[in-house]
Amino acid sequence: MKRAPATAKLNLALVVGPRRDGKHELTTVYQRLDLADRVALAPAARLSVTGFSDDTLVRRALEGLAAAAAVPPRWEARLTKRIPVAAGLGGGSSDAATVLRLANETLERPLPPANVHALAAELGADVPFFLTQGPQLGEGDGTSLTPLELPQDYWVVLILPQGASKLTSGAVFAAFDDRDGPKGYRNRRAALKRALKATRRARDLAQLPPNDLESSPLADELLAHGAFRADVTGAGPVVYGLFQHLDTARSAKAKVEARGRTWLTAPAWYG
Repeated sequence: MKRAPATAKLNLALVVGPRRDGKHELTTVYQRLDLADRVALAPAARLSVTGFSDDTLVRRALEGLAAAAAVPPRWEARLTKRIPVAAGLGGGSSDAATVLRLANETLERPLPPANVHALAAELGADVPFFLTQGPQLGEGDGTSLTPLELPQDYWVVLILPQGASKLTSGAVFAAFDDRDGPKGYRNRRAALKRALKATRRARDLAQLPPNDLESSPLADELLAHGAFRADVTGAGPVVYGLFQHLDTARSAKAKVEARGRTWLTAPAWYG
């Protein structure tokens, strides 16, 4: 049985533009985290996915791979969930990408990387990122990826606010459109790319523009407790804070624990 971590991700920046061909154009900075689900996969007599009863994405990933490779979908996938579900951390997308990679390795004739990337893109905008190494700039609908050289020497505190429930992606983007959010997209995208070019040290990440889709007062609390950057990741509701020093991060985590579930983690290069 093959085993691998399926890491969480942060959107260190998320700039969203107008809808094109049914999807919003966006520019985002993807960063892996050490927080991870665990995935185990083995060939089996039939397709089964256990460990997370609400899964649909992993099953779809394996069915899509089997169809593309012209083989029966005969794998057993076991998921151990550690990433909170529907939180903006990409847990489901990471699980799907990980089983794609592991299952492809079991094929007599594995599909080439470009084909696996295409299958991942059909599953969701975040999924192809989890097939890559290191931070990535996502453009288009998020699936067009360019590697980034970004500092990795910082700590991350995550908060899933108490009582928070994530709206559907459609509802989040509809609210964004209703407040005329796409206006000024080109300027915000240009500002994001300038900030990336100027980033040398971890603290330079503070100059990235804020998340276009969501904001939270918890970000201000994390900044008050010593974070050099804090924001919502993806469409939320998880809020993150970046910290230069471990002691400061631990202290901040303790101070916000009454606000919801919290985690202390760090950047990861690969799952």
